[in-house]
Amino acid sequence: MKYYFLLFVMGFLMIQACKGDTVSQDQVRKAILPGIFQTKDYIPNLKDKKVALVVNHTSTFESTHLLDSLISLEVDVRAIFAPEHGFRGTADAGEKIDDGKDAKTGIPLYSLYGKNKKPSASQLADIDIVVFDIQDVGVRFYTYLSTLHYVMEACAEQGIPLIVLDRPNPNIDRVDGPVMEEEFMSFVGLHPVPIVYGMTIGEYAKMIKGEEWINQATSCDLTIVKCKDYTRESTYEVPIAPSPNLPNHRSIRLYPSLCLFEGTRVSIGRGTDRQFQLIGSPELNMDGWDDSFIPKPNIGSKYPKHQDQVCKGIDLTKAKYDQYLEANELTFEWLLAVHNHYQSQGHDFFNNNNFFEKLAGTASLRKQLIQGKSIQKIRASWHESLIEFRMIRRKYLIYQ
Repeated sequence: MKYYFLLFVMGFLMIQACKGDTVSQDQVRKAILPGIFQTKDYIPNLKDKKVALVVNHTSTFESTHLLDSLISLEVDVRAIFAPEHGFRGTADAGEKIDDGKDAKTGIPLYSLYGKNKKPSASQLADIDIVVFDIQDVGVRFYTYLSTLHYVMEACAEQGIPLIVLDRPNPNIDRVDGPVMEEEFMSFVGLHPVPIVYGMTIGEYAKMIKGEEWINQATSCDLTIVKCKDYTRESTYEVPIAPSPNLPNHRSIRLYPSLCLFEGTRVSIGRGTDRQFQLIGSPELNMDGWDDSFIPKPNIGSKYPKHQDQVCKGIDLTKAKYDQYLEANELTFEWLLAVHNHYQSQGHDFFNNNNFFEKLAGTASLRKQLIQGKSIQKIRASWHESLIEFRMIRRKYLIYQ
């Protein structure tokens, strides 16, 4: 069968990647094989089935998209569902994506971002099985988790099996931040988990089902295709930027610490080529924060905060900030320092909505910042909830 040949090719490429006395970072990354590589564990289940895919631009083996691979293996793909940023991964954060057809194959393409966040019964009416394969980054407010939630719920309600092709989490070493409270749940956080939760997307899917966070959870026929040669000690750099504003490993590691600034008047580099690697604003004038940047419209940010204005602040691409990439705790010192500066200058720091609370998952953090609480006291306030989460999380871990 054709998929045995594909297995052979995958195995050959893995061997080539691991040859030689000197092993590069690229070779180390290739030695870890995401679930998409384990074709023997899912291709047979797709034979003679009408298949739907939940995928985006990261759903590739080497340079071949999962859709094209399955079509070459004569799998009957009937529908494609795409998350935020679209099937090709170029849309702005929050931008509405229209339904249509894949230009290459003519297969119906449905957006799961906007009004239709959940596959409808009519969209799944002709489907026997669904395959989910999207690179996640292990951060609660990254909306691919919410897409997973609604796909699982739709499959459970329609009695359709779901296969999740697991992928490594580049923030697997981190469990930190306030745990989401029910009052603030939204598409940027649907579950009672901390900002970083230290799980792969396959492990997270098991937790969604096991904790019954979706309707008809017990009816969810869920299969996880595991990564190969992956452990919780593994370091993994994603081979493809998972979204327009996470262009590299540095941005992915800084993202969970900087994203709370999205609920404030401060820019984190959208509209530059150093997204989630800069902190700054026109009002910021802090000692030692001598870097500057000017946000301009670009791919993934048509209307960046402080567009065409000089933003003063710090550039976290500098080597002196490398230590923050290795830390397994998030960095809230920058948030505290910038807030205190704004407050001392009489400037408004928070946006005039509750987006900060939706990102933080709680109203407490804003209040703690305003009250001038120390980082130590702020961290202590979520210590017990992190212990409780770790106990829940333990039941669903796949990798040691």
